[in-house]
Amino acid sequence: MSSSVAVYRSIYTEDRFKQAYGSDDNASGSLRLREKLAGKCRCSRRACLHLLSERVPLFSWLPRYRLRKWIVGDAIAGLTVGILHIPQGMAFALLTSVAPIFGLYTSFFPVVLYMIFGTGRHVSTGTFAVVSLMTGSVVEQLVPTPLAFNSSSPEAANFEAQRIGVASAVALLSGIFMLCMFGLQLGFLSTYLSEPIVKAFTSAAAFHVTVSQLQSMLGLRLPRHTGAFSLFKTLASVLENLPHTNVAELLISVVCLAVLVPVKEINTRYRHHLRTPIPVEILTVIIATCVAYFSSLDSSYSIEIVGRIPAGFPKPQLPAFHTFPAIAGDTIAITFVGYAVSVSLAMIYADKHGYSIHPNQELLAHGISNTVSSFFTCFPSSATLATTNILESAGGYTQLSGLFTSLVVLIVLLLIGPLFYFLPKAVLACINVTSLRQMFLQFRDLPELWRISKLDFMVWVVTWLSVVVLNVDLGLAIGVVFSMMTVICRTQRADCSVLGRASNTEIYRPLENHSKCYEVPGVKILTYNGPIYYGNRSFFREKMSRVLGLTPEEIRSREKARKALEKREREASVSTVDRGIANTSFSSVNEFFESEKEVQAVLIDCSRVIFVDVAGARLFTQMCTECQKVGVHVYLANCNESVLKILTSSGLMSHMNPQHIFVTVHDAVMYIQQQREKPPENTTTVWV
Repeated sequence: MSSSVAVYRSIYTEDRFKQAYGSDDNASGSLRLREKLAGKCRCSRRACLHLLSERVPLFSWLPRYRLRKWIVGDAIAGLTVGILHIPQGMAFALLTSVAPIFGLYTSFFPVVLYMIFGTGRHVSTGTFAVVSLMTGSVVEQLVPTPLAFNSSSPEAANFEAQRIGVASAVALLSGIFMLCMFGLQLGFLSTYLSEPIVKAFTSAAAFHVTVSQLQSMLGLRLPRHTGAFSLFKTLASVLENLPHTNVAELLISVVCLAVLVPVKEINTRYRHHLRTPIPVEILTVIIATCVAYFSSLDSSYSIEIVGRIPAGFPKPQLPAFHTFPAIAGDTIAITFVGYAVSVSLAMIYADKHGYSIHPNQELLAHGISNTVSSFFTCFPSSATLATTNILESAGGYTQLSGLFTSLVVLIVLLLIGPLFYFLPKAVLACINVTSLRQMFLQFRDLPELWRISKLDFMVWVVTWLSVVVLNVDLGLAIGVVFSMMTVICRTQRADCSVLGRASNTEIYRPLENHSKCYEVPGVKILTYNGPIYYGNRSFFREKMSRVLGLTPEEIRSREKARKALEKREREASVSTVDRGIANTSFSSVNEFFESEKEVQAVLIDCSRVIFVDVAGARLFTQMCTECQKVGVHVYLANCNESVLKILTSSGLMSHMNPQHIFVTVHDAVMYIQQQREKPPENTTTVWV
């Protein structure tokens, strides 16, 4: 069933439309400003409670908690994630180059703090492989492992204290950065880490994690390489020392991988049929610890074990403040990665379950988590991929699941921790590697990414190669810069199209894609699909000149012809007046140019011009002046308020009639056609 639309109204220029439907910008603007300031400065009980619920979301969702409906799901999901936190916390501590006990601390304090301040209902915070790897690189740079290091020597305790001091300093500085970003409301900065960058970065970082764990899986005692090409240096070092492989640790690694990989695959494939995933990691840790204890593997086969895990709560301890200047650059990268991954995960599950996430509040939550936990010997934390996925699939509803997660970790810290004394580090290395399954599988997104956007595909590949070939920090920076360059290139090389009108409608579309549309006679309607600023002004000018055929040479030749015609017209007028004969050869200069060229008016559709800077505004003025030199009038349509304001402020109206700016393209076309149908005002017949 087809229907028709008929609208009868006057032609609206921007000025006329604003007079009819606009408002007093200055009055309303100042009023809004006063209202905002008054609202911010008003102090009342209601305002205080609102601020408290915003900054401490616990007071917002806890009173509305549906106990009977949600408590079971939160309890099961929280306990499941807590069980997973124990082996992963200790395993990721190895990535951070600190003792496993500090991984357990990092799996406790940030979880409690995020439950209070976070807005993500399905976000599980704690240790994250990529953040741990980046922190470990900083620790290794400042406190490198001695070649002849003995973990049982008296110097070992001081060595571990130095390392956790650096790692805690990174956490503290990262938290301070996040709190500063929250104060400046810079939550939007996470958007500069686009989805292709995050996925490529985490996938490439997974290779770094895997290679870094090879020495623990093979029982090799090698120094950790940092800086550019660290992955290849580590691989070369491992290959060089393969003859020194500890066969016992190799067998432990093979058995662990043979158990972990299939069971985790079962958990993934049948996650909709399993009420909770099979806790294969904690079962592997318990069995491996028992086997190592009863077989005395550490003394018989010289395997490396976790060692002493103190029971109880950690005492508050100051981070290594003196390392701030040395770690500041790396900490910025760690902060952005941790925050971007956390917000991305929170938004994914928020969209899935129909609630909203506040990026600036997430900055506050993670900032407080890292800042406070750094004084309890914790290293940087963030949301984690694996545990967040398990928390959601296990039936978690709210942040209260974090309470049950922290209770599991707390029980281990207070009672069970010392029992993991004989746990082989090779088992933790295998847990590290198998936890990266999701990151490796991100390669499956590449064919679809290639089909959707070639540029995003290039961003993915460049970021991945940069992280793998160079290192994590530098690779991420290259990926971000390359991504921003693609955005700049897109705006620089935006298309300029000629619009045609669909018959008997007010619809105008590009002629190259709509062959049945037609050009309005004498009017060239142009649209530019991007902003006009200093970076692309030359491309914009070039495209416009090519479409209009107004090269500098053509402008000069037409200007000379126009001046010559004006001179001849004046001479002819004087001559005919003297003789008493009317001049009917040319009624005006424009009529001459109509015989010389087709275009008498240029209409620029600004609907897709999102912004214009000073350079772009001056280019508009220059183009308007050049068109006037050859007798072509310039019209604008569909200008947004900011573009129109900048064009007006730059002085364009002194070179262009303000009545030539229209609300729509059709208004402008109707006006131009009406003007052409009127008899020329400067045509006169003189009689004696």
